Amino acid sequence: MNSRYGSDFGIPHSSAANLFSGLRGVPMSRRDAVRQALLGSAGLLLANKLGMTANAAPIKPAKAKSVIQIWMWGGPSHLDMFDPKPEAGNDYCGQLKDPIATNVSGIRIGELLPLLAKQADKYSIIRSMTHSNNGHETASYMVQTGHKSGDGQVWPSVGAVCSLFKGYGGGYKGLLPPYIVLTELQGRFSECGFLGSKCKPFATGGDPSKEPFVVEGVVAPSITEKHQKDRRELMHNLNTLEHSMNGDPRIQALASCEKEAYDMILGDAGKVFDLSQEKQDLRDRYGKSTFGQSCLMARRLVERGVPYVTINYKGWDTHKQNFQAMKRNLPDMDKGFSTLLQDLTDRGLLDSTIIWWGGEFGRTPKVQWEAPWNGGRNHFGKVFTSVVAGGGFKCGHVVGSSDAKGEEVKDRPVSPCDLIGSMYDLLGVSTDEKLPHPQGKEMPVMVANADGVKSGGKLTEIM
Repeated sequence: MNSRYGSDFGIPHSSAANLFSGLRGVPMSRRDAVRQALLGSAGLLLANKLGMTANAAPIKPAKAKSVIQIWMWGGPSHLDMFDPKPEAGNDYCGQLKDPIATNVSGIRIGELLPLLAKQADKYSIIRSMTHSNNGHETASYMVQTGHKSGDGQVWPSVGAVCSLFKGYGGGYKGLLPPYIVLTELQGRFSECGFLGSKCKPFATGGDPSKEPFVVEGVVAPSITEKHQKDRRELMHNLNTLEHSMNGDPRIQALASCEKEAYDMILGDAGKVFDLSQEKQDLRDRYGKSTFGQSCLMARRLVERGVPYVTINYKGWDTHKQNFQAMKRNLPDMDKGFSTLLQDLTDRGLLDSTIIWWGGEFGRTPKVQWEAPWNGGRNHFGKVFTSVVAGGGFKCGHVVGSSDAKGEEVKDRPVSPCDLIGSMYDLLGVSTDEKLPHPQGKEMPVMVANADGVKSGGKLTEIM
């Protein structure tokens, strides 16, 4: 799997020998040579074998088993999508002035989302998200952790907390990592925070719309299964040290880890990444784009029990030519997101899977027509939109509202910690539970109104 896991669990990228020198006090350069090819997949598994995973307390009863987070990297425009304001006039709605009715009476959404309009009974819209932070990094941190930056701590993201409590600490037994990002890390902050690299997400790399989907460390486009098996046999023939130290429990742990790594590469676990196993008509419904196939991939992962999957969906930082970007991007989002909702429903998975759609903030309601923006929208954290579905959330509802121009919260403010705390409740993760801290500090999962912004409390009206 991802070579990053080597160093993240204390296993350097360049030298397995260093690890075993530390364990035994002797150099193992031969081990370094024969193990190097497996460090990517084995590093994560080895950490678990050597007792390096977190010891989380039992979680409370949960309605949700998994989360699929659709992270709208850059900040999506609330007015162009789920909070349209046609009455505000051209300076606010621009070319997208004809919102459409949904299959839920009284709810309208953007005109470029006709497929999601037919699925509105499967999600709820939160139109009063707020934190008033307009910086990508600090806003991303706040939205994904529920904590405001500047308190001297680097808090873990929701995915990292789920990796701790729903993953290894919650009895998760799968070979797949409990926190997976499709396809690259968000890059705005450290997702694992003070929980450390044991809770860091595995970023797949590659592109699921390509054949094959080249998952880093798992799928190699130029190496056949036979070649992989031949490499393994050669490695064992060369590795006389393993036989001479076979009784050492740490060597046994490595051997077990290696077996699981190869099970990941050649066995059923790795086949989850083979989208050719899906029917072609379903793949077409998702859309053959990177986002559409990432949605399909996310469904396959939660179907295998992976607790947390993030789709890092770029292209929403629309400072310039916002409407051209919307016409290009929204049909793709509409297709993938709507099919994901229906596919999860058809398979009986939506009730146990939270879908969380949103970005770090919205975009300025008033359009910047002048050059160089040419119809762009800037960052806007004062009011924005999130969408939730499944996992115990009631659907077909709208929570809160913005004012007539989408510039202020009109009623029922929802802060990031309100939304995150609500998801934790549905996931069975107590917000009072203590997180392990490297300095031994008492750190709860969530502090009441930790982000320090307007708060209306947890989303009890849709739970």
